[in-house]
Amino acid sequence: MEGGQGGAFVDNRRMDLITLPQLEQAINYWRNTSPSVGEEARLCPEAAALATPYALMIIAHRRDISTAELSDKARAALAAWVAAKA
Repeated sequence: MEGGQGGAFVDNRRMDLITLPQLEQAINYWRNTSPSVGEEARLCPEAAALATPYALMIIAHRRDISTAELSDKARAALAAWVAAKA
């Protein structure tokens, strides 16, 4: 990606791939927008949808993931995060 930020921003020309730091930013956005609830500190649906691919990326030592590999809910949460940052 271009921009010299080490992939810490979303390049709208390359939304086919999302980096681990971008996914983390999106999760944090949703955690701040809709904080955890209940005694079990349950994540909001958007953060929860993004948390699964985030965890799988860490386990697999992946730096990025194709948006095609995300669930519909995760893609929707990611798209809403991108729109909120625009």
